[in-house]
Amino acid sequence: MTDTDPLDVIDHYGPEKVVFVSDARTGMRGVLVIDNTSRGTGKGGTRMAANVTFSDVARLARVMTWKWAVVDLFLGGAKAGIAWDPNRPDKEAVLRSFVRRLHNEVPEEYVFGLDMGLQESDAAIILDELGDRGGAVGTPQSLGGLPYDQLGITGLGVAEATAEAAAVMGINLAKSSVSIQGFGAVGMATARRLSELGATIVAVSTSEGVLYQPEGIDVGKMLELQSHVGDRCVAEYVGGAVLTQNAELTVAADILIPAAIQDVVDVTTARGVKARLVVEGANLPITAEADSILKERNVTIVPDIVANAGGVIAAAYAMDARYSPFRVDPETVYAAVSSRIRQQTAAILRDAHETGSTPRIAARNLARSRVEAAMRARGVPRWD
Repeated sequence: MTDTDPLDVIDHYGPEKVVFVSDARTGMRGVLVIDNTSRGTGKGGTRMAANVTFSDVARLARVMTWKWAVVDLFLGGAKAGIAWDPNRPDKEAVLRSFVRRLHNEVPEEYVFGLDMGLQESDAAIILDELGDRGGAVGTPQSLGGLPYDQLGITGLGVAEATAEAAAVMGINLAKSSVSIQGFGAVGMATARRLSELGATIVAVSTSEGVLYQPEGIDVGKMLELQSHVGDRCVAEYVGGAVLTQNAELTVAADILIPAAIQDVVDVTTARGVKARLVVEGANLPITAEADSILKERNVTIVPDIVANAGGVIAAAYAMDARYSPFRVDPETVYAAVSSRIRQQTAAILRDAHETGSTPRIAARNLARSRVEAAMRARGVPRWD
């Protein structure tokens, strides 16, 4: 797991704390990275994947620091990762072992959330292991939780960011074509909402391939297929063509939404992107080198720390409700996500235009200014 020396990733912002854990009985290996808590308790999802690395977790923890700050919510950046295949039958034992090893940090310094490889039932297991309702969010409604993946809140936010960016850029969303990488919880909710707003979804992808239909995919039909056959929905759909993996990134479309994993848009892919607008539904989907190429090609990017922040806004509501006997109203959360995401998207696009920078730089500068203000208020010395 330690593909990078932890000391090499430390800068003025963090990480404040890195905890490596293991269990010889189950084979569990994991890490918790608490990046920066100047604005509040560390909060970020826990990822379970066979190939997860410390570098992955550290990068995602920093994304969370910026994400909380850019939407102006008072929580800190953190992330956890477990190097394990979530499809193995001993997943629960490994997850319980990981949670037990972090009893010193949870919930005072870190609150569990859901990321790739974990779902609502896993959040329930985390609470059962902790014996504390305050240790995790994303739990089932039967436990008083706000299941934001099931409700599609992150995807709703991505769609709202897309709609707002299109409006700022003078793009008619109702006459626009959209390609979405990933048809999981985020991609499905994004497709559903953009379809409701009048956009034409021309491509979606799963682990089984890419469905491409230039005249428009029947999103309702795809959603129904996905619920029955999962990733095979691209092959089971009648109509359109099935293309090879990653073709969705370069098909003819006005808008591209990478909503799967990090680093999928590299230098080669960036040169082939045909979209005018790219909205980062996933965290870190575009490499730094590819980002520069897209900038040179005048492609506008709505960065992850804004575009997919719907999940963190929902998590903030869930955090606030952890000890409350009342359920959070999903409609209240939907409204808050739409409002905050649209406001911040418009603000960073305006700032980028006025300063001649990029939306990513504008968003990072906004986040940094808020984190630095909190750090200084806590007595951290000024720095250049």
